Amino acid sequence: MGAEPLSKNKVALAQAPFVLGLQPSALVDHVARVDWSLLDQILGEHGGSIPVLTPTSLLFFLFTNFYPPLFLFLLLLDHPLEVELGELEYILREVKIHVISCHDNDNDNDDDYPSSHIKTLAGGSVANTIRGLSNGFGISSGIIGACGDDEKGKLFDHNMSSNGVDLSRLRKKKGHTAQCVCLVDDLGNRTMRPCLSNAVKVQAEELTKEDFKGSKWLVLRYAILNLEVIKAAILLAKQEGLLVSLDLASFEMVRNFKQPLLKLLESGNIDLCFANEDEATELLRGEQNADPVTAVEFLAKYCQWAVVTLGPNGCIAKHGNEIARVPAIGEAKATDATGAGDLFASGFLYGVIKGLSLEECCKVGACSGGSVVRSLGGEVTLKNCHWMYKQMQIKDLPTPEISK
Repeated sequence: MGAEPLSKNKVALAQAPFVLGLQPSALVDHVARVDWSLLDQILGEHGGSIPVLTPTSLLFFLFTNFYPPLFLFLLLLDHPLEVELGELEYILREVKIHVISCHDNDNDNDDDYPSSHIKTLAGGSVANTIRGLSNGFGISSGIIGACGDDEKGKLFDHNMSSNGVDLSRLRKKKGHTAQCVCLVDDLGNRTMRPCLSNAVKVQAEELTKEDFKGSKWLVLRYAILNLEVIKAAILLAKQEGLLVSLDLASFEMVRNFKQPLLKLLESGNIDLCFANEDEATELLRGEQNADPVTAVEFLAKYCQWAVVTLGPNGCIAKHGNEIARVPAIGEAKATDATGAGDLFASGFLYGVIKGLSLEECCKVGACSGGSVVRSLGGEVTLKNCHWMYKQMQIKDLPTPEISK
């Protein structure tokens, strides 16, 4: 499958973004508030992130949850269990039946996406973080990956570029762009069902030193299907002197593919690691103590910065001998938790880049994460950006120049 950068301008590559995100497959999110009756029909745990589960992908669920070695064996045989696009269309039809009205706290920021309908935008954990750094904090950011030549690829391209993200390292390929259904319950908790069927992606052998030259940070999300490209990216990034940030993705990913994750951490190449409370629990499953404090201490053995987010209870972080614990900032009840951890990472990274203290980094992350949960989707709207800057000012945190 041929590929070409969206921008062939070599000058653009010379002006390297400060932060790069690796998202092998560009992704488009379909976000909607739904009632419990739909969530109860879907296999898998609420709050998780596994491929759409309808009859043909039931085997994926069984293999990854009950017999991961067999799943890996099938991958090695080059027989991935694909989720058909027809299944995605099926679940989207069901979403339209079960969708419920959602009145965002910022009533005027979703005019293009009526709250009683599905909101479609560029998504993926890394894309959310990179977009947040660029649009909300004014940090020059770019993304490495691939998007299809379909309408979803054009949507991803437009959404990211309009938020100031450098796309000169994003390959354009013939084929489908990945999609994900984000189901949000009445409490604001999200359940992710990605569809990666035949989606285009950047391969490990396509990465070059030029992709990373001149940048300072590389942002990654752990995923077993992307393990080879992740390892290749880390190797090249380290050769170019970049710091590496890793998000643990989901509790299912940690539970089922813990050993490859531990090898990544033990390599010493991960400088900053983000985990939510569920992921941290899975990481320490079987240990006598599996609490957030123990988890952050465990991660800090391998990483310069270790962060465990605790949802409405804030976060705990460690850097060197310093430990910080910061409460959440914002509404007690989230409209949609989609992207909360991703945008927390944006704020925390901004703090690290600006040389703030560990506690201040956590507070900026809390402001950023608290801003995105005020409306549907993993994108901080203009009004919520202003809310975030106000919270930062109240807490005497330095606001980015872009806020002025």
